[in-house]
Amino acid sequence: MSALTDEQRELRSMVRALLEKQSPESAVRASMETPRGSDPRLWSSFAEVGLLGLAVPEAYGGGGAGWTEQGLVFEELGRSLACAPYLSTVGLAIPALLASGDDAAIDRWLPSLAAGDRTATLVLGEESGRCTTSGGALTGVVTERGWQVNGVAEHVLDGATADLLLVLAASGRGPVLLAVEAAGRDVRRTPVVTSDRTRRIADVRLLAAAARPVGDVGRGADIAAAALRYGRTALACEQVGGAARCLELAVDHARTRVQFGRPIGSFQAVKHECADMLVAVESARSAAWAAIRAAGSDELPLAAAIAAAVCAEAYQHCASALVQVAGGIGYTWEHPAHLHVKRSRGSAVLLGTPRQHRRLVADLAAIPAARVPEGSSR
Repeated sequence: MSALTDEQRELRSMVRALLEKQSPESAVRASMETPRGSDPRLWSSFAEVGLLGLAVPEAYGGGGAGWTEQGLVFEELGRSLACAPYLSTVGLAIPALLASGDDAAIDRWLPSLAAGDRTATLVLGEESGRCTTSGGALTGVVTERGWQVNGVAEHVLDGATADLLLVLAASGRGPVLLAVEAAGRDVRRTPVVTSDRTRRIADVRLLAAAARPVGDVGRGADIAAAALRYGRTALACEQVGGAARCLELAVDHARTRVQFGRPIGSFQAVKHECADMLVAVESARSAAWAAIRAAGSDELPLAAAIAAAVCAEAYQHCASALVQVAGGIGYTWEHPAHLHVKRSRGSAVLLGTPRQHRRLVADLAAIPAARVPEGSSR
């Protein structure tokens, strides 16, 4: 990671202090049990300190910061396992609006998103967990009343609670990104129960839902792909934060847990486990920050795909290693290790699997397909 400025270090300290106060493990567990799955008071606090519009241009009520600052926030959110629709709203929906270049749509929705008055998500119409920008599962048509969209989208991040849906759909004029107000009767949302209760997923059925195009008709896939690259970069930073927290917990336990009259951290096997975790964390952080530095450039597609693959696997590795270092207590409901195990596995398939990301890397770097093993999940 490049050296941080004093202001960036202050931002990270402020966000960590906020999350330690308002989203400790006890609050995370409480939010997991609520129907909404998040704490509205935490969301209001994010808005009050400007975290929702941090990377939004000042002209739209945002902070005008860059993706370095945004990456720091996502790392801290991943570290704390905060239950909030931040990735869907800030990591996906806001980049989609900005990428559209549609001044009318930006003026209409961005200020309220930056102010925390509403939340939003990107609906790609993926099938069976396959994250694509084809938009084939949803269809947009122009009627006498304007645009309408039909179809079913599976596994939509925060799909049951988002106020605004940015839907990628196929149309007779090419792929189109359509904005749908989610409160209408023509939008049916069904929460999907997953093992990771810190993040909420839903299936969304659109029944001739009224919609407004965002950006030029025919450019929908390009807009969604741009937003997805930023979303994957944000998720990679989250995963780095989660992996680093697993390492902290493992090292703390190794220092304080005594067996045979010695801290278990003095045993070679435990030392090696923690050392492997450190290598995974630093490798993932390097990949994530390479993507952060590439934001806004032609290098972002490749850098984001690499970060998505590397950081997903690093987090899964560190969460599993934490269980091993913690021993029996790591398998219990009371220990945070199981929360990280479930979050790491859910995050690894949220915006595409590591194998899909590696395929994308191969395509972007013109690597022959034979170089990516067919039998590998990576």
